[in-house]
Amino acid sequence: MKKKQLYALMGALILTANMTYSQDWPQYFGPDRNGISKEKGLLRTWPQEGPGILWSINVGIGFGGPVIKDGKIYLLDRDDKKGDKMRCFDLGTGKELWKFEYDSPGTVQFPGSRSVPAIDGNLIFSCGPNGDFYCIDINTHKPVWHTNIWKEYGGGEIPKWAVTQCPLVYGDMVVVASQAPQAGVIAFEKLTGKVKWATPSLGAVGYVSPAIVKISTENHIVMITGSEGWGPNAKPSKVDGIDPQTGKVLWQYANWTCGIPIANAVDAGNGTMLITGGYRAGSAMIRVEKKADGSYNVTELFKTPDFGTHTQPPILYNGNFYGQYTTNERKDGLVCMGTDGKVRWKTGRNPIFDKGGMILADGLLLITDGRTKLYLVEPDGTAFKPVASAELLKEGGTGSGNDPVAANVGGSTQNWAPLALSGGKLLIRDQTRLICIKVTK
Repeated sequence: MKKKQLYALMGALILTANMTYSQDWPQYFGPDRNGISKEKGLLRTWPQEGPGILWSINVGIGFGGPVIKDGKIYLLDRDDKKGDKMRCFDLGTGKELWKFEYDSPGTVQFPGSRSVPAIDGNLIFSCGPNGDFYCIDINTHKPVWHTNIWKEYGGGEIPKWAVTQCPLVYGDMVVVASQAPQAGVIAFEKLTGKVKWATPSLGAVGYVSPAIVKISTENHIVMITGSEGWGPNAKPSKVDGIDPQTGKVLWQYANWTCGIPIANAVDAGNGTMLITGGYRAGSAMIRVEKKADGSYNVTELFKTPDFGTHTQPPILYNGNFYGQYTTNERKDGLVCMGTDGKVRWKTGRNPIFDKGGMILADGLLLITDGRTKLYLVEPDGTAFKPVASAELLKEGGTGSGNDPVAANVGGSTQNWAPLALSGGKLLIRDQTRLICIKVTK
């Protein structure tokens, strides 16, 4: 190889090595549904005013987060007086490219949007708070198929905090939890909407989306349902492991209680998973093992009231879980717990972290505090190590109105939506805006 060719190749390799790795964010909690991004080049310091805001757009109230694919953003927005609308924006400019709207009026406590779509190829799947489950073609901007996962399976009055489902794409299927009386979890053919399987009701209504956990060499769909009743006489929640091909329930764990479960199970490796919740539920770590006869053994490794998450699952990194554990009863803030169940540290009220979103990228945590701040935090098992913070979000939650429950939970600020990251651009939202922030060099 000639020197000029060699130098050109070396230069190309150096340039490639320094480029920010860009990855789509196609579903709830990211590419692998674990809150972890493979992007590199995050800024290690921020200006005093915080990282640069590239653009902002108006959105309706709520908690629904965006997904990103091929430089386009997709968000299921909502107007409670009219219905839901799938909106598509340009990631670079924030310009709205198209939208698809459908009638579905109605409101609940903590109103507005509440789910994250899933995008696969040219199809995007979304579930509205009244149970409207749509498959939309992103090229034609029209529905391919539609059903209502609540009404079609015997549901009556909408659950108190609405149907809250972030679809899970698995092979040729898309999976959601109806939790209506006649079906627990349902798998639809992606292209046609035909039902491939549906479990019977698995338990009381909750707000958990299905997750995938590796058991031995197999993938299991894991679903968490709510407890029946409150207090010492409540019947426990149920954690079910489901065969993704047939819908058969393979195993069950029922020694943990949460009246309003929201966070999905977190795969902790080697057949273990962490189950977390708010409302004094805390956490449980279980291990599932396949036996020689093909059945499964479930072992509880530990339970603790000292680590939990209210709205979003924790992130696992280097043997530690990181989660926001501010609930009605506890104000533990950001908490770090080892996989052994021992709490390493917690921020408490200083600073408070209250149901916000979180992403791990390039060895750093990007965290919203559920209120007005974005933090950059070094994940470390020895202490809370903030790197930078900035006031970027605004107040405007439903607590500023006349609802005493909403006012008590988050006050006038309930910025609890999941985040999304692609191409060095972080998307976060409050109750009126979706904003795009440059977080890489």
